[in-house]
Amino acid sequence: MAAFTFSVDSPRADTPAMRVAASYGPMLIAGRGCAQATSSQRLTLTQGQSLTMVGMTTKTSAMDHGERDERSDRTMRNFTVHHDGVTIPVSRGGRGRPLVLCPGLNSTQDDLRELAEVLRHDHDVVTFDLRGHGVASAADRYSFDAFLSDLNAVMAELGRLGLHAPPVLVGYSLGADLAVHFASEHPGIVAELVLIDGANPVPEPFITEALLPEFRAMWEEMATQQEAERGTARQVLLTAQEILDLNVEIDVVRSGILDRYRKVDRPISMIMSTSMAGDSGEGHAPRLNQNWRAGIERLLREQPHIATSWIDADHGLVFTHAREIAQIIRNGPGAADQAAPGTTP
Repeated sequence: MAAFTFSVDSPRADTPAMRVAASYGPMLIAGRGCAQATSSQRLTLTQGQSLTMVGMTTKTSAMDHGERDERSDRTMRNFTVHHDGVTIPVSRGGRGRPLVLCPGLNSTQDDLRELAEVLRHDHDVVTFDLRGHGVASAADRYSFDAFLSDLNAVMAELGRLGLHAPPVLVGYSLGADLAVHFASEHPGIVAELVLIDGANPVPEPFITEALLPEFRAMWEEMATQQEAERGTARQVLLTAQEILDLNVEIDVVRSGILDRYRKVDRPISMIMSTSMAGDSGEGHAPRLNQNWRAGIERLLREQPHIATSWIDADHGLVFTHAREIAQIIRNGPGAADQAAPGTTP
């Protein structure tokens, strides 16, 4: 377990950054241990693809700079989607361009609250919990296809409710993979994709036979720690074995995800961490980080039109860098065409 040390600024096991350590890719870290930069930098990949790396000096609250809490004049609407024997809770609020935020493995819509609140100032934001997460019900299966069916069900319900425009589909970690699969199977339904530290066609699998015992031990420990979250909006009901099985499956899914990208007919933006496995120069982190970057280089060689931003952080970037991520989303390919807040085209 020595190589799997969590670098967080709190010993509590119930922080989003700590719990996302069990989401794919396999994290050796938690999000609050990221290195910090004081300015934005320009990077260039070997094939000439220009990238942006956004640095962060401090973490700010979603309520800074006079921003208003969702409990003020923003009307939040909550409803549930029933399908496949599970109940999926959905929340919707904000004004402006429709946006759906899909969480990842071991993260909930409550974990993503800060990012959602910042985006609600100029987006009509929909968040939800995947099966076995947050206040969604438990399920008898937690496969990739099962989670994809949760996203399909939510998107189908939004279609029935009627959005004033196709939504931006934002996916974090596993949620990014789900978003790519959804868009490849449903042409024209979304306006664009924003993929946060996921859907990476890495050249090598993360979970090898050599690392399997360490990952198993890590997830067993985290599953024990998560018992304290039971009954809360941040609970995760999956067992350590179910998390392990899903991570192994996602390695297989990502081995073929380039074919999915080829079928997506909408603009794609990627927001990636520079040190997804932590910034330690020891243990497995350097190899995993190199594999992560190599996957994106591989993708951009085939899909050079994909806009890619790199944030100087680890896989918990969605918790530690919510404001920077929101700004990148606002500046996305379709930003110039979005409707003004409170208006309907």
